[in-house]
Amino acid sequence: MRKSLWKLAAGVAVLGLLAGACSGGDDGAEEITTIKLVANPWSGSAANIEVAKQLLENELGYTVEVTDLDENAQWSAINTGELHASLEVWPSGHGQNRVDFIDNPDGNVADAGLLGPIGQIGWYLPGYMIDQNAALASAEGFTDPALAGLFATAETGEAGQILHGDPSWVTFEQDIIDDFGLQLEIVYAGSEEALLAAFDAAFAREEPVLSYFWTPHSAFNTFDLVELELPPDPDGNKYYPSEDLFKIVWAGLEEGAPNAWAFLHNFNYTTADQVSMLAAIDGEGKSVEEAAADWIAANEATWSAWIPS
Repeated sequence: MRKSLWKLAAGVAVLGLLAGACSGGDDGAEEITTIKLVANPWSGSAANIEVAKQLLENELGYTVEVTDLDENAQWSAINTGELHASLEVWPSGHGQNRVDFIDNPDGNVADAGLLGPIGQIGWYLPGYMIDQNAALASAEGFTDPALAGLFATAETGEAGQILHGDPSWVTFEQDIIDDFGLQLEIVYAGSEEALLAAFDAAFAREEPVLSYFWTPHSAFNTFDLVELELPPDPDGNKYYPSEDLFKIVWAGLEEGAPNAWAFLHNFNYTTADQVSMLAAIDGEGKSVEEAAADWIAANEATWSAWIPS
């Protein structure tokens, strides 16, 4: 979903938001001509935001600014109106943010409806590892130090390594490890790009790799990644249920920029739409801007319905 660079960028963005807060921010009673969108540190979010940016500018005449910000910090920034919208919120881990900023009568964040794609976070490993030992298809296999040790690295010692991306992502890996006594240690690769590089290196040599990852993603077109069967949590629930990805928008945008408000609520496409852009970015080397422009050129029948009449 650029570790040191991302943290620096996020820090600069937060300082900018605080400075803006001191000067007042947008007034919902005035016309808003610049729409401020949040991009989170993963490819799907970047693709969504770029599609929205190009259409808001080219079809509706707005100026669009994009701020890179992590999924937690975005809530308070949108609540104050310093930023206006985020288009790919994964519900898990954000229950309290929904209570504080959407359900709270004093909150100023609106649920703008579903994005369309269904997300699934999980633990993934190569199919060839399960072919070698079927016990690796379940997290229970990683209670065996010998099996977990197949995934050990110099960084983890005798414990197996489970890779993770950006530490800012809302996840439950340590809970799972602790709850079930798994012989694993989390290592932060730092970014979505670093996870993909780790897959590429492991698959090239048919070496072990275990990682936090998610669908939808174009990586499944390249790598035979199999989702590990995780046990339920102590309350009998899934740590990572399937997720209806949704959008959040500053409530003041309804009055200040009604066309943008309607557009962002209408914005909805399929998993296949998003994956086609991710494949162009990750597999064909296109920029996010190029992939979004290509999708727009090929899918007017979809996005034309988002434009307010």
